[in-house]
Amino acid sequence: MCAARSRARQRGVTLVELVLAMLIVSIAVAAVLGVHGLTAGRSADPLLARQSLAVAESLLAEIMAQPFTASDLDGGPNAIGPEAGETRGSATSPFDHVDDYHGYTTSGIVAADGTPIAGLSRYAATVTVQPQALGNIAAGEGLLVTVTVSAPGGTPVALSGFRARVSP
Repeated sequence: MCAARSRARQRGVTLVELVLAMLIVSIAVAAVLGVHGLTAGRSADPLLARQSLAVAESLLAEIMAQPFTASDLDGGPNAIGPEAGETRGSATSPFDHVDDYHGYTTSGIVAADGTPIAGLSRYAATVTVQPQALGNIAAGEGLLVTVTVSAPGGTPVALSGFRARVSP
């Protein structure tokens, strides 16, 4: 009977049990806060990558919409790179051929007419245009266009497109 009374009186937790419970809870809270801090710190990364991809797609579409002929539209033979005086945003002498974009670089994204695009001033873009063979298309008849866009502190995004000259 005495043993039954002593067991009935013992309620609560011991100091050792309390310290262990506090230790387990604090480790769990520290782990959750660590994961939360890591995710919060990287939450903008997908936005930067999506914006870089959108800029690269837009610039590549603009380039691919240009003509690709054996002679330049200004006259004379065609060569990789812009002709003298041609610039992307020029109203009088704009890029008028796919390969005019070779070597184009910009720090701060601008529209085709040269107007800066709000919120993209810290992005950078570069374009390379190289002769490229593909299947039955000879290297002189095909161009590989690569647009690379870098977000501030982000990983560069590169998109490539192939353009072939079609004979009439």
